[in-house]
Amino acid sequence: MMTATHTLVWRVDPRHPDPELLRRAALLVRSGGLVAFPTETVYGLGVNALDAAAIQRLTEVKQRPSEKRYTLHLYRKEQARDLAAVVPPAAQRLIDACWPGPLTVVLPAVGGGTVGLRLPDHPVARQFLEACGVPVAAPSANRSGEPPPTSAQQVLARLDGAIEAVLDAGPTGGDLPSTVVAISAAGEVRYLRDGALSRQQIQEILKDAHA
Repeated sequence: MMTATHTLVWRVDPRHPDPELLRRAALLVRSGGLVAFPTETVYGLGVNALDAAAIQRLTEVKQRPSEKRYTLHLYRKEQARDLAAVVPPAAQRLIDACWPGPLTVVLPAVGGGTVGLRLPDHPVARQFLEACGVPVAAPSANRSGEPPPTSAQQVLARLDGAIEAVLDAGPTGGDLPSTVVAISAAGEVRYLRDGALSRQQIQEILKDAHA
């Protein structure tokens, strides 16, 4: 298990990030490290979702209840069908309309239970996630109960020395987290968290599907 003593800060161009820096950050994730990265909403804290020790460390750093699950972050829409047991029509409608963007969709998972999926609308995030080559769990890069960070400086103010690295692409475009919607195999929609997308926007998208 990796344990950070000094957090690396890599400045990246938000529109044209250096592939070598993203490769280094991805290597840290594959090795069990925690790497903060920007999305269009707030900074996330990425970790290899297949590494149980890394997930445990993420939970400890976040000071978060161990029973709470983490959202998997994607770099392309098609990954949803690889990670979910089923993608109901209502979910596909939201994916097509809102991804990439600030929407987390919770779907039935392969093997039972549920899985939250999100495709961020940020070039650094998507290229970093693709470079990782593993499923990446990524809650906001803060302690549980604290405001989510919208800059690398805010991440460091709370987590310097506790995580391996930060990809600093400047401030994010907003301070609201993604909206979280759960959709059952039967197509039932439940709102789990209000966020950057309003319920009205989501309802309009789903209403249009039945027009």
